[in-house]
Amino acid sequence: MGQSISTQAAATADGARLRLIAAILVGVIGPEVFIVQPGFVQGLVQSLGFDAQSAGYAASIEVWGITTTTLAMTFFSHRFNWRKVITGSLILVAAANAACIGVHSREVFVALRFVAGAGAGSLISLSFTTVGLTENPDRNFGYLIMWVLLYGAVVLYLMPAAYAFSGMTGVLVFFAAFPLLALPFVKSLPAGGEAAASVEADAVNLAAPLKALALFAMLAYFVAQGVAWAYLFLIGTAGGLTEQQVATGLTLSQVAGVAGALLPAMVGHRFGRWRPLTIGIIGGAFCLLFLVGRFEYLPFTFWVCLYNFFWNMTHPFLLGSMASFDRRGRVVVLAVAAQMLGLAIGPALGATVITPGRYTAVNYIAIAMFALSWVCILPPVLIQQQRARARQLGWGTS
Repeated sequence: MGQSISTQAAATADGARLRLIAAILVGVIGPEVFIVQPGFVQGLVQSLGFDAQSAGYAASIEVWGITTTTLAMTFFSHRFNWRKVITGSLILVAAANAACIGVHSREVFVALRFVAGAGAGSLISLSFTTVGLTENPDRNFGYLIMWVLLYGAVVLYLMPAAYAFSGMTGVLVFFAAFPLLALPFVKSLPAGGEAAASVEADAVNLAAPLKALALFAMLAYFVAQGVAWAYLFLIGTAGGLTEQQVATGLTLSQVAGVAGALLPAMVGHRFGRWRPLTIGIIGGAFCLLFLVGRFEYLPFTFWVCLYNFFWNMTHPFLLGSMASFDRRGRVVVLAVAAQMLGLAIGPALGATVITPGRYTAVNYIAIAMFALSWVCILPPVLIQQQRARARQLGWGTS
């Protein structure tokens, strides 16, 4: 009897591990273009003849495709088999990227980017939701973000060489092929939310206004990221650096981001969430003050590395916080949608204020949105912490 229970527990642990691996792989593929967006925007300018403003809008259109699907998932994910949705989405992303090869019409190209984004949206939504419903979401989100960044570091570094060798074609071939690698792993993913659910230990049911405030904080934070991240490559070249220097600096920043994501992966929420969120959000805003005007390679690299460290330290704690605001995982699904909505708004918002060769206004908008996010996230995080502690002491049950 004891041996049977032990075997069953081992099988359950192995299944949970395979599920997490599959979710992380799909979670890397979903943002395969967004995470290297500075390099992709540069490719649109360099290889396809877009100007900086139209390239920003094109990047925004793709993220709007992602956002459309993530928003739809908040209403309809419980009605569909997640494995079938993910399989169809992987194929759609691959097909849309392949169809972009050789397209000469800018309008058709942008429309295909929207389609690719629509497919990526369900991959991001369902993979992030699966991770959010694990027993230790702060740690597992840290692992997910870490692998996304490792992918980004390698691809971003290779993009200038890829453009020199094959133009945009080689990059699009890669973006078409990568999603197909995940197809054999889909069977390890849950068929629906009920099969994946595992309540976070410190989760409490916050009041609706506090949940709404938290979701607005998520939106504001990723508007800031969308504003800043899409233009970092162009900020670097406008500051006097070569394309390869910027690519190298951004690649190193991805490595710094891995270190940032490792922090929550290692410590979880044992020291609380409000302190790392404060350090991460305010620290990221501070870095942007030094990414204006002209600069040398080493200062640019230092500040983008520190910026990416703070971003990717903050992201898992934000998602882990969202998982702790209710006991059914519903806030996580909405938070992923708010995240992608912010990333869609960001590049377009930035495009409205840039002038040729000048990006100072982009950074100042991002700084303001970071500050707004920090003000909004503190109340729900502090109240959740207080209620979770009270429950542990036997003072409450929710």
